[in-house]
Formats: sequence, structure tokens, C-alpha cells
Amino acid sequence: MLTSRIDQSHRLITSLEKGTWTSRTYREAVLKQIQTVIPYDAYCFTTVDPLTLLSTGAVTEEGIEAIHDRLFMNEYMEEDIHKYAELVLSGEHTATLHTAISAQPEQSPRYINILQPAGFGDELRAVFVSGDACWGYLTLYRKTENSFFTEEERLLIQTWTASIASMLRSTSLTLVEEITSGSPEEPGIMITSDTFQLLSLNAPARYWLSQLRKLEHIGPDVLPRPVRAVSSHLQRKNRAERADDTQLTPDSPSKVCIQLPDGRYLILHASLMQQLVGPDQIAIRLEQAMPQDLLPLLAESHGLSSRERELLGYVLRSYSSKEIAAAMHISVYTVQDHLKSIFAKTKVSSRRELIWYFVSRFQLSDEPAI
Repeated sequence: MLTSRIDQSHRLITSLEKGTWTSRTYREAVLKQIQTVIPYDAYCFTTVDPLTLLSTGAVTEEGIEAIHDRLFMNEYMEEDIHKYAELVLSGEHTATLHTAISAQPEQSPRYINILQPAGFGDELRAVFVSGDACWGYLTLYRKTENSFFTEEERLLIQTWTASIASMLRSTSLTLVEEITSGSPEEPGIMITSDTFQLLSLNAPARYWLSQLRKLEHIGPDVLPRPVRAVSSHLQRKNRAERADDTQLTPDSPSKVCIQLPDGRYLILHASLMQQLVGPDQIAIRLEQAMPQDLLPLLAESHGLSSRERELLGYVLRSYSSKEIAAAMHISVYTVQDHLKSIFAKTKVSSRRELIWYFVSRFQLSDEPAI
């Protein structure tokens, strides 16, 4: 019976693979399909930068939006169970909150301090991993007066994760062929407090904020989620550094790369501003991503392995096969095998074409970050 239901509902999700979607319209379609099988009262469906696991924008609703700031703080700055990053590493990729805390609710500050006061009694979390990269998170919520999520419902979500991850990946890797004009010439700079209060900004930052709000369909008074994500991540990292706790210090930068509706990519990077008087503040730099910033995404879009990406970096810096072999501690024959694989995946036939595809056509420097 369960197997039959899983097979039937699985087709509801995989049928979406045939459509033409943007990242947002695909997520909205997935939510509608899930609702026909698994009832929920609220949701938050977030895409993430696979390099940093920070939010690049969410599809959500008002009930969650009202507590979203506190959820960000919990995710990046508090100890709790079922953190998204932990689910990515666990290999299970789905979890229900009530099942884990039914005997000891105090195990989860998120439940005690955020969800329960807001009227939610349970959540079902899923992370979407394709290959070695995570492309998004989904959390479904149920009100306290409704039933908890069941193990069967968790398993249903579990069977859909591969298909959803693949689609999130493909809709996130729609790359433009050239830099789109119309972006501010100067970088945007904005200053926020540690509680996400916007304190000051320049004109380019105001422009980029308007683009992010269009992306997320939010009003002018709401700080976009990617801004809150890089800010929360930075505070978590700074707190761990002050405590000299290397286990809690994230290795990744407080940085995220986001695709806008017109195809441009935007880079956000948060930095701590240590005030001489008063509490520390956070500066966030916003600027259009150049193709060298997108090289990791270009490599991902062609399915290059980590070893192939490493080798590509040397090729784009004009290393010879002998020099690459010495740098990577492999034979020249292995270098040639890797090159053949890269040529096949990128549909080029020579090093010159490879360099043109990744560098020359954009008139970039030859110092990529692969």
C-alpha cells in the first residue's frame, strides 16, 4: 500500500521535470503538488548558493515571514537539532521535528521559542542535494491543533528529493552569455545592525535591494532573505572566532551569488564593522557578478568533477600538461585523460576553445577562482 502511494505521488513530482520553469515557478509548482498528498499550513522553500549554503531567496507565506528573522538567527547562531547543514551531511536529507523532540521539547529552542509561540506544532524539513552540491531547503509546518507529520509523509518527501534537487540545480544554472548592461557602475554598500535593521545605504545598494525584492515578491519594508542570510552567517562566524571555537567557525565566507529574473547574477558579501563607539555593525557589499565569479557555476553546469575543476584552473592559467602533472601529482597521460573528459563535457575540441569558452569571450583576466 505504501509502495503504491509512493510510486503514484513520485510521478506527481517527476512530471514537473518536463516543464519549462524559472526557479520560483518550479518551487511554486512543487508546493502545489505536495499539498495534494501531504497537508501543511505553512511553508518556506529556499534556494541556496551551493558553495556557501546561504539563502539566495525563498518562496514563503505570511505566517512564516512574520518569524523569518528569528528562524535565521536560530539557524546560524543557535544550537538546535535538524539544522539544514547537518541534514546535508547526514545523507538522510529529511527529518520531522516532533519525532525528535516528543519526549524532550526543550531540545529544540526553535520549537520552544519560535514555532510554538507562533502556533506551529511540527515541521518537516528536507534538503535537496544533487551530486556533491546542495541547491535548496524546504520546510513544511503544521499548526498545533493539527496532526503531526508522519513517518510515511517523511518518506514520501524523501523519495522526491533527487528529482527536486536536479530541477533546482538546472533552474539555478541558466547562465547568460554576456554581461547585461544597466547595473550600477559602483558597488552597493549597505549598513545593518545585528538584528537586521537597515541603518544606511548608497544609491547602488538601493537599486540592488529593489531587484532582490522583485525576485522574492516582497514589499519595500522587508529586508531580502539573502541579506539576512549573509548577515546571520557572519555573526555566527564572528561569535565562534571570539570564543576561539574552531569547530563552530564556518569555513565558507559570508557570501552568496544570486541569479536575478533578467539573468544577471548578484554577489553579496558581508563584513563586520567594528565600531569605535556603540555596537558593531555589518556592511554588505552588493555588485553584479562578473564571469570569473561564475566560473564555479559554469563548471557545475557541465558536471565537471572536483579533479577536473582543479585541472581546468591550471589550463586557464596557461599551464602546460607537464606543469599540470607536476602540480597535481599525476602523470601527463592522466592529464590528457582529464582534458578529454572536460572537452567532451563542454563540447569543445581544444585548449584554445576551452579558454575562449571560460575566459576570452568575456574579456576576463586569466586568474579564475575554480
